[in-house]
Amino acid sequence: MAAKKLYETFSKSLIDEAHRCGCMKQTGVSLRYMMEFGSNPTCRNLLISAQFLHKELPIRIARRAIELQKLPYGLSDKPAVLKVRDWYLDSFRDLKSFPDIKDDNDELEFTKMIKMIKVRHNNVVPTMALGVQQLKKGLHPKVHTNGLEEIHQFLDRFYMSRIGIRMLIGQHVELHNPNPPPDVVGYIHTKMSPLEVARSASEDARGICLREYGSAPEVNIYGDSSFTFPYVPNHLHMMVFELVKNSLRAVQERFMDLDKITPPVRIIVADGLEDVTIKISDEGGGIARSGLPKIFTYLYSTAKNPLCEQPDLETANVATMAGYGYGLPISRLYARYFGGDLQIISMEGYGTDAYLHLSRLGDSQEPLP
Repeated sequence: MAAKKLYETFSKSLIDEAHRCGCMKQTGVSLRYMMEFGSNPTCRNLLISAQFLHKELPIRIARRAIELQKLPYGLSDKPAVLKVRDWYLDSFRDLKSFPDIKDDNDELEFTKMIKMIKVRHNNVVPTMALGVQQLKKGLHPKVHTNGLEEIHQFLDRFYMSRIGIRMLIGQHVELHNPNPPPDVVGYIHTKMSPLEVARSASEDARGICLREYGSAPEVNIYGDSSFTFPYVPNHLHMMVFELVKNSLRAVQERFMDLDKITPPVRIIVADGLEDVTIKISDEGGGIARSGLPKIFTYLYSTAKNPLCEQPDLETANVATMAGYGYGLPISRLYARYFGGDLQIISMEGYGTDAYLHLSRLGDSQEPLP
């Protein structure tokens, strides 16, 4: 009944329009294109960018709104998923009702609106995680292992699309900054030091470990501190933060009751011709080989689940990702968004190595699920 009531808050014509729009072809852009186009944010370029987003964003958002209505095992009817679906349809309606963008004033109004859309969608990840938890509670245990591939594939598409939507909106909004820092084009830093970002992310992860356990292993970082390349620092920070957080937790839990010196987590940054690779190594005991296929699914986590302890929608904006089972799969999507990848190699009984590959070339098109 709740599903029907929520569904009726949107007119049939809007739902039909979303279906029509969702069938249209998406247009991908590359990191290099975003960087080159944004390096000269004239009024004309901002107008072209806004006109592109006015056409592109409704297509991407409509696809996700439609897909949210067709999920298996009754996932579409879970209250948290209905809430996310409403956010997507609200944003679709806002975009479609905005008139054609013809001048600078239109462009500024449009930029204000898409900034609001980005804020509206801030809590999509934890809210969807809550929806999946609501589903998991009611499912027969056998379904967990055998029948959830469809949900994993949906969540991969859904979150990859969300990364793209937020990148496009954020990039356009940031180009309006009248005093950008040196070498920064929107969200992109043209001379980003992966070593510096890894250091900052590691400090943040150690802070969480200290709060949770009272102590934290050291993190040693190796690489060329003068090396830079164009990338999105926020994306890299998020990925390294998640990986280091996992390593710190594994090491801390393995050694906290032992009368031994806690080994450090080691980060190595290597700059190759095609890829920049960041290796994060720990001695946290590793993952059993039988568990490795599960680590990139959305229903697997070795941490306690924060959403089980606070199971209502209003608390779904918890900062930590440990416990959702989302840190690794979403980090891999961020890596793949600009043509990179994330691989985990583990030695059970010893530790884990995570290899984060980032494309140096910046010319791969966005994946468009």
